[in-house]
Parts: sequence; C-alpha cells; structure tokens
Amino acid sequence: MKVIFKVLPVLLLLVACSTENKSGYEITGNIAGPLEEGTQVFLRKSDENMRAIPGDTALISNGTFSFKGDASAPELRYIFIEGVNAGIPVFVENGSINITAHRDSLGSAEVEGTLQNEYYSDFVKGTRQLMDRRNAINSEMQVAMQSRDTANMNALRDEFFELQGSAMDFEKGFIAEHPKALISAMVLSRMLQSQALSHAEVANLFEGLDESIRLSPLGETINTQISSQQRTSVGSQAPDFSAPTPSGEALALNDVLGKVTLVDFWAAWCRPCRAENPNIVKVYEKYKDKGLSILGVSLDRNAADWKNAIEQDGLAWHHVSNVRYFDEIAELYNVRAIPASFILDENGVIVAKNLRGEALEAKIAELLP
Repeated sequence: MKVIFKVLPVLLLLVACSTENKSGYEITGNIAGPLEEGTQVFLRKSDENMRAIPGDTALISNGTFSFKGDASAPELRYIFIEGVNAGIPVFVENGSINITAHRDSLGSAEVEGTLQNEYYSDFVKGTRQLMDRRNAINSEMQVAMQSRDTANMNALRDEFFELQGSAMDFEKGFIAEHPKALISAMVLSRMLQSQALSHAEVANLFEGLDESIRLSPLGETINTQISSQQRTSVGSQAPDFSAPTPSGEALALNDVLGKVTLVDFWAAWCRPCRAENPNIVKVYEKYKDKGLSILGVSLDRNAADWKNAIEQDGLAWHHVSNVRYFDEIAELYNVRAIPASFILDENGVIVAKNLRGEALEAKIAELLP
C-alpha cells in the first residue's frame, strides 16, 4: 500500500491583508554550509502555474544576506539560493524577519520575527510531528509488505487512518486557535478545495477567522467558494441553466425535470466518466419508465468527440454542452473534477450528490420504488 499525506500547496496560495506597520521590512538570513562569496539569493513569488516571478536579488557575504523593502500587505514568498534546489517559505510583512538555515536543509529553516511567520512556524512544528509518524508508518508498511505480514499491514492501515483523523483534528484546531493567521486561511482553502470537511464545518471555521483575514483577497475567495458550495448542497434548489443540445437547440434543466432527475457532468476525454456510463445506462433503462430523467452536461472541448461518445456509449437521454471545458455551468455547480453528478427530486431540489455504481442505483431505487 502506498500511503501518502496531502501536503499543503503553499506555493500557489499568495495572500494579503491590511497592516498597520509602515516602517518596511528587513529580512536577514544566516546560511551555514559551503557557499561562495557573492552567491545570489532570490526573493520570489509564483504565479498560478507555479512559475517563479522575478523579484529582488541579494548576494551572500560571510554566509549572510539581507533584503529590505516595504510591504503594503503580508505576502507569501520564497527565498531561493543560487545552485540549491530548494526554497524557504517566508511571509514578507513589515518588520524584522530573521532566517537561520543550512545550505543542505533549507526545508528545515527557522523563520522568526513577525507575527505571520510565527504563526506559520507554529503550524509547521505541529504538522512535523504528524509527518514524522507518517514516514515511520510508510517504512514499517514496506517491511510488512516484503515479509507478507498481513496482520501488521492491517494494523498499520488502521494506524494510518487514525493518523489522518489526528491530522484533520490538528488543522481544525489550529484554525480555531489562530483566527488572525494567514496560514489558517490557507489551510481552510485547501480543505474547501479537497472537500475534506462538510460545508457547515468550513463555513463555521471561516466565520471564526478574524475580520482582517476574512476580508483579505484569499478570505474573499473562500467566502465566494463557500457560497457556491451552499448553492449546490443537498437540500438546495438546483440552479437552472440552459445550453445547446447536440443538434444545436437550447435546452434548460427545468425543461427536462422528471420525478427524479440525474444531472451528470462528464466528457468524452474523461476515462472514469466513460467507465461509469454503462452503469448509468443500466439504471436509466431500469427506471426511465418510472420517471427517471437524465441530463448529461458535457465538458468537452470538441463537439465531434462529444457526439461520438454519446453514440458509442449508448447514452439515450438529454444532453447539452457549451463545448467549453469547465465552463459557467460547471462553475455554477462548483464542479472542479468529473465525473460529478446531482440527483434532484421532482421539485428540482438536490437530494444526493456524486453517487456512482451500486450507490447510484440504490438511491434511484429508493426514490422510484
């Protein structure tokens, strides 16, 4: 078994909030290990595609470097050293920031001196213990697999799942206990994207954040995403939409509502979608005369591929597509990956989401006995 934790993708999460300190920042770094005089040090941030954006440059002198400037708002950046394949995350905010590290282990650098960096340090210390235990479980699992020790493998699986629960509890506790920390918003954003928590839990944690964090750019993004999820949560009225059919006519969701309606987001290029199609065909054939309606919403880019897949897979129900990949309909339903589906009752209220295989048929059978 390959056991992997989801690591916080901080590289993409650049955030900002208001700050009262207008005296500017000074970052001072002390790097142990072999480094030539004049080695370049770069202070950079990244764009949405994880590409480094050019920034300030300093030079190593007697193992030290420094950056000075003014930060209108705290912002996550990375410090890179010429010839070293690693970076040091640092929240650049007005004040004195001190970095202590070794050339060969920049990932273990200590960053101190300002509030947001102290918060981040606290978070890293807490997660490091969990990561150490995860690594130990991985090592023990490899030994158990090599020796075919089934009993120990099962015990390690149970321990891993327990550790996952502990990690989630730690992160939720950290957010609740650090309402003014930008890292709290970053962790919450990741939870929201991965749907690791229920909508209610995410909304509750968000409301507990300090106003300065909730009104930051990242906070506003989280708030928008929460509202989007609420719009398509179980118990909500499914948003109506319309799009072209394969023959070009406009068709709206409200036009095809049955006693039960399955809104199925899919695409010809999506292998898991195509693999699930035979099951949906089976369910449709069994329940269409009892009132099951299906509206397939394709996220294809190519109309010919979409139409061919409908024919090849025998999808004899309603279909629409803007042929624009993850378009405004996907955004309306907060769909970021496919297959994705929503089951609606006769009034268009969402009663279940993302059911496949036997679970899908069981729910349809429950609604259309």
